[in-house]
Amino acid sequence: MADADRRPKRSVILVAPSKEVLGMEPPPPNQAHAHTRMHQQVVYETACALAESETLVEAAPRMLQAICGALGWEYGAFWTVDRPAARLRWAATWHASSLPFDEFAAVSRATAFAAGDGLPGRVWSSLQSAWIPDVVHDPHFPRAPAADRAGLHAAFGFPVLGRAEILGVMEFFSREIREPDEDLLGMLTTVGRQIGLFVERKRAEEELDRFFALSRDLLCIANFDGYFVRLNPAWERTLGMPREELLAKPWLDFVHPDDREATIGARSTIVNDTELTVFENRYRCADGTYKWLQWNAVAHSDLGLIHAVARDVTDAKRTERELESARRRAEEATVAKSEFLANMSHEIRTPMNAIIGMTDLALRTTLTEEQRDLLHTVKDSSEALLALVNDILDFSKVEARQLALEEVPFAFRDVVEDAVRLLASRADAKGLELACRIAPDVPDALVGDPGRLRQVLINLVGNAIKFTDRGEVIAEVAVDERADATVRLRIVVSDTGIGIPQEKQWQIFGPFVQVDASTTRRYGGTGLGLAISMQLVELMGGRIWVESEVGRGSRFSFVAHFGVEEGATAHAAPPESSDLGHLRVLVVDDNATNRRIVEEMLTAWRMRPTSVDGARAALDALAKAVDAGEPFRLVLSDALMPDVDGFALARAIRANARFAATKLIMLSSMGLPPGHSRVHEAGFSAYLSKPVKQSDLLDAIVAVFAPRTVLGQRESPAHQAPPPRVRTRPLRLLLAEDNATNQRVVVTLFENRGDTVVVASNGREAVQQSAETSFDVILMDVQMPEMSGLEATAAIRERERSHGGHIPIVAMTAHAMAGDREQCLAAGMDAYVSKPVRLDELLAVVDGLFTSVPPARLLLDPLTLLSAFGGNRTVLADVIDMFLVDGPQLTRAIRQATAQGNAQRLASSAHALKGSAGLFGKHGAYETASRLERLGKSGDMRGVGEACDELEREMDALHATLTELRKDLL
Repeated sequence: MADADRRPKRSVILVAPSKEVLGMEPPPPNQAHAHTRMHQQVVYETACALAESETLVEAAPRMLQAICGALGWEYGAFWTVDRPAARLRWAATWHASSLPFDEFAAVSRATAFAAGDGLPGRVWSSLQSAWIPDVVHDPHFPRAPAADRAGLHAAFGFPVLGRAEILGVMEFFSREIREPDEDLLGMLTTVGRQIGLFVERKRAEEELDRFFALSRDLLCIANFDGYFVRLNPAWERTLGMPREELLAKPWLDFVHPDDREATIGARSTIVNDTELTVFENRYRCADGTYKWLQWNAVAHSDLGLIHAVARDVTDAKRTERELESARRRAEEATVAKSEFLANMSHEIRTPMNAIIGMTDLALRTTLTEEQRDLLHTVKDSSEALLALVNDILDFSKVEARQLALEEVPFAFRDVVEDAVRLLASRADAKGLELACRIAPDVPDALVGDPGRLRQVLINLVGNAIKFTDRGEVIAEVAVDERADATVRLRIVVSDTGIGIPQEKQWQIFGPFVQVDASTTRRYGGTGLGLAISMQLVELMGGRIWVESEVGRGSRFSFVAHFGVEEGATAHAAPPESSDLGHLRVLVVDDNATNRRIVEEMLTAWRMRPTSVDGARAALDALAKAVDAGEPFRLVLSDALMPDVDGFALARAIRANARFAATKLIMLSSMGLPPGHSRVHEAGFSAYLSKPVKQSDLLDAIVAVFAPRTVLGQRESPAHQAPPPRVRTRPLRLLLAEDNATNQRVVVTLFENRGDTVVVASNGREAVQQSAETSFDVILMDVQMPEMSGLEATAAIRERERSHGGHIPIVAMTAHAMAGDREQCLAAGMDAYVSKPVRLDELLAVVDGLFTSVPPARLLLDPLTLLSAFGGNRTVLADVIDMFLVDGPQLTRAIRQATAQGNAQRLASSAHALKGSAGLFGKHGAYETASRLERLGKSGDMRGVGEACDELEREMDALHATLTELRKDLL
């Protein structure tokens, strides 16, 4: 045996079963009923034979002898199942040696029966006992001749059955002809079942013994007296100690002294009939060392035994300690690295703040062209250095798992289209076609982190433009999987650039890795962008990958998960009041991708687009449409096309009286300035820059076809100047800054616009001066001597709690690590600006702190507005006249939709007003109309009433401002 126990060993596997196991008494003497006595004798003898034999085949002769002796029959045989061959084969025979059955036995040994053949096969197929009164005359008994020569006549057989299968067949023969005895057959069928169950139980015990011996875990049985009763070989392998020694001593002797008290407690828990799931202690080895064991155990009180399994977890414990030590070292290194990066960020950003700030101030002065060019070079180089610093900080945040994504509602199309449009000038400078396609079924109102999504898109599209010299760059978005409240989007950025070799396609997602890392590489960059993008995409619950072929281009794809706002729609729709359904539109563009994108937009708005690839095809299509009585009402034309460009096409259309009612809108990536006279002279009603935003295109179409519509240039947001910041009075500022250069930059900036700036060189001075003098706002550096900006802010806020008041404080710091913004705001600051400070951003933050909103008339700069309309006073005057009529009507429609609770009408009317108000700037009435449009699309009417009140106030102010401006135009 492979295991050890404390009992004397036997020469057989199992002892003869007890009476309880057999379910019977030994055959009693003088039993009256012969069948009962015979049954008991047969069962007892067969059970003893099985118990004292290694296998069923070994036990078979003795069982056959017992049955033949009990029945008075002369010959018995046992057949086993050969499952691969699907045959019964002879296994054992018994007969008295004095009887002449050797020939019959030899024939049987040489015979194999299929199911249904012969007596054994018949029993096997039916799983029932069978009786043949005389085999000599049975036509289905193949061994009849041999039986006749042996003098055998009557025969019967019965199956040996397990729980789920037949184990064999026993057959018996008599030299007499005998009629079937049903009682005898029933008894022997029962015997066959008992033999089968006993065999299966024995097999199960043998299998358990084998598993017990083979297990790598330490298996044991212990008694309640504190000794092991049985151990498997794993104990000797693990502890290096003989089993005899382990069995001879109390098991507590082997337990580490420090673990004995806990082990005794665990034993008490087990003995009280409670299963112990996990327990650990140390056991002594032969060499005096200790190994950690992890236990699972259960007690059997009726037997006074504990069954347990232990696993050697010494290596796991060591690894756990090493991992914990490594984790602590990594955390310490991360803290050190974060502190180093924060300090380096501060040290780099402080001089950069001076460089960028002074350059901005210099660019606001009168300069020669050469001087301006030199300063722009300085500023561009500074911005490139700042981008590098930001990339390193971003990568550090992601690597340290300190970057968390926002979960805020946002307009998905605007984020994607604006991100792509930011890079339009780069693509135009290289002569590339830049396009953005968003599938019609992509929902617009999503929940996620728009800033990080924009960062990934700008990185991928920027890389595509950088590594492409000719052809196109396309950003495409499609729904990958949609649920009620979530959506998984697939975003693909493809290009026709240089491509990436197969062996480098996964390397490029590592930090500081580029396709061409040689000293002569042609393309710049840090190699951090894709590493950051991959981490951001994973934070969005997605993944990123690339497919590429050298010389053919690349496809960067990523999937990301977003929440979907309730009631979110897939795309904008024309206003209800417009008659744009089924509008026939001709799209003219030599680029197939652009044609497809515009067609999808128009189709989603239920318009009827037709596409052609050039001016000649466009003129032919226009003529055929007129002849068919279905003229095109709108032409969307590219500007730059081979052979005949968009300007020539427009002049040709305008020169043909048959096309007089057709409107024209230009879509071009050629970068014309807004309001360019060439656009209006050619006959276009509006001009949009590629890649075209869906909302801008819809606004332009609505404006072109609305009653008394604006027939002027439609300016895209990218062309629009930010509204000037206006103050009702000069501000008095306190600047807490220890760097003299930074002091000079900020002081010059605000004094140039008429504000007063008082300087404090550290936080303590800032606290003191803010207590002695009244200021409108405090600009507070964070890292200063004597008292930091955070400490100074805390002191100021503490004083305000006692004396009242609240001074707005803006953090102005070179720290830009994860959590810096939150730390500043938590300390009581009102806003946060990261160094190097963009002067316009600083001005915007300071002005935005004041709640008094200046009248809309102050937000319009006549010169900027006139410039946006190409300097054409007549066109601007016409636009204003039409808005003064249409604006109040749309405002009333919004109010009526609000009163009726009609969300769809609210969305469409607000969309139309947004398009009209946007001609004069993306603020005030435009922003409020946009908010009302989003509320209408979501179906959430809460807060709509207040927004309507705000819109009416802004529209009144805008109406008054435009009325005054109109008087000055002509």
